[in-house]
Amino acid sequence: MKASDLMVAALEAEGVEYVFAVPGEENLDLLESLRTSAITLVLARHEQGAGFMAATYGRLTGKAGVCLATLGPGATNLTAPAAYAALGAFPLVIITGQKPIKTSKQAQFQIVDVVSLFTPLCKASTQIVNGNRIPSLVREGFRLAQEERPGAVLLELPEDIAEEETIEPVIPPHYRRYAVAGDAALDEAAERIIAAERPLLLIGAGANRRRASKALRKFVSDTGFPFFDTQMGKGVVDEDSELYLGTAALSSGDYVHCAIEKADLIVNIGHDVVEKPPFFMEPGGQTVIHINYKAAEVDQVYFPQLEVIGDIAGSVERLGNRLDGKLQCDRSYYTALHHEIASHISETSDDERFPMVPQRVVADVRSVMARDDIVALDNGIYKIWFARNYIAHEPGTILLDNALATMGAGLPSAMMAAMLAPGRRVLAVCGDGGFMMNSQELETAVRLGLNLVVLVLNDAAYGMIRWKQDQLGFPDYGLTFSNPDFVTYAQSYGATGHRVERSADLVAVLNDAFEAGGVHLVDLPVDYSENKKVLIDELGAKVCEL
Repeated sequence: MKASDLMVAALEAEGVEYVFAVPGEENLDLLESLRTSAITLVLARHEQGAGFMAATYGRLTGKAGVCLATLGPGATNLTAPAAYAALGAFPLVIITGQKPIKTSKQAQFQIVDVVSLFTPLCKASTQIVNGNRIPSLVREGFRLAQEERPGAVLLELPEDIAEEETIEPVIPPHYRRYAVAGDAALDEAAERIIAAERPLLLIGAGANRRRASKALRKFVSDTGFPFFDTQMGKGVVDEDSELYLGTAALSSGDYVHCAIEKADLIVNIGHDVVEKPPFFMEPGGQTVIHINYKAAEVDQVYFPQLEVIGDIAGSVERLGNRLDGKLQCDRSYYTALHHEIASHISETSDDERFPMVPQRVVADVRSVMARDDIVALDNGIYKIWFARNYIAHEPGTILLDNALATMGAGLPSAMMAAMLAPGRRVLAVCGDGGFMMNSQELETAVRLGLNLVVLVLNDAAYGMIRWKQDQLGFPDYGLTFSNPDFVTYAQSYGATGHRVERSADLVAVLNDAFEAGGVHLVDLPVDYSENKKVLIDELGAKVCEL
């Protein structure tokens, strides 16, 4: 068997459905092996688009997504998706090509040390130097990529290795479970929770796993534990609950931080320090119990006093059994605060100003999306508004990146969601700056026949940085640009373009686009003056006592 055929057989054994790719000549043996396989090749227009789609496949399924690129410039273009997967904990396997390693007549043309380049970004970065090693390296690569904490793995397959003959069989994956937390740690956690006067539950990115979400929903329902979440923990437990106190979109000063200040104990399930801190621990402050697959990564603002390490779902189930009927804490302040926060969030949600204010944009988007529809966000100031104001009901229904927080990933992420959930509405929300970084993938979306709506929030600027520039008292400089006509731009790719010209029209435009099917782009002018009014002035003046 040719080594490239063995490589594809090993991918098939891992259950790979798609390879997202921008192939080069160094990948041609592998490309030919893929042609006759059960794996679907998804051709992208840029390696970043391929990588972000593959990483989002991993994020939504828990199985490693696979992307493919050539050597040199193709490989270097995958560094952003590798970092996106590494910080976001999304399982991803990257395959890159390389010139022949046994003999070469091209000197150093296009050759960079890809393996070393990716080493800081990946859980493993390896050159395959013998075709017989493919089964073990692929199996190990997928194990590492998918094992908690998930991340990226790179396998470099040189041209001459891909074409050599091999005799090794594929190594099939096997079922495994994580270790469970010890009884002593669970007993102490239960004792501290029962003794607390006002405990609070934090749900973070690491809890955004199918089994953990199911266990946490039962835990919250059975115990009546008041909770808040991080941006990447949204939807793990239904936020349409009297027990929900908000999402920590900011690290301090928001209404949810009134609850945090009142709490004497915080049970932190799945928080990962790659997310912007949901609150700052201080010496002498609240007790924090860390429940996760891995031990806490301690820093100046996170140093939990007790850790429960093991499978999150198992830990939550066993902790719930210990708390059965014994959580008799004072919920009165949290209940009052829940209604206070809901009142603030609803303010300006029907504002008729145009260009539209972000609170109205979020409210209108929420109104057209069903409980299990999916919103994929790029990165910009609007992400804070969606984190604070968008009520998520199900896990995986709002794809926020609060780890690498890269621009340009929103559209490819939404495309992947649309491929995996063809019966649900999928909306990409992008700023004009982030959208243009990978907007060429509109052609891919049209070619794949996806049903997808892209909402482009247009302020003709890198708005978040411009806002921070203003907050620092600097003059307005270097952050504005001109945009193409987004309606005709969408049409040039075979998509349908829309431009909203009144606030009252957004809901109808979105509904019509979803009902028509296909790929639609909606150009929406936005007014970010509310950033200062609410996020600076209003929050700065708030008083936590009700």
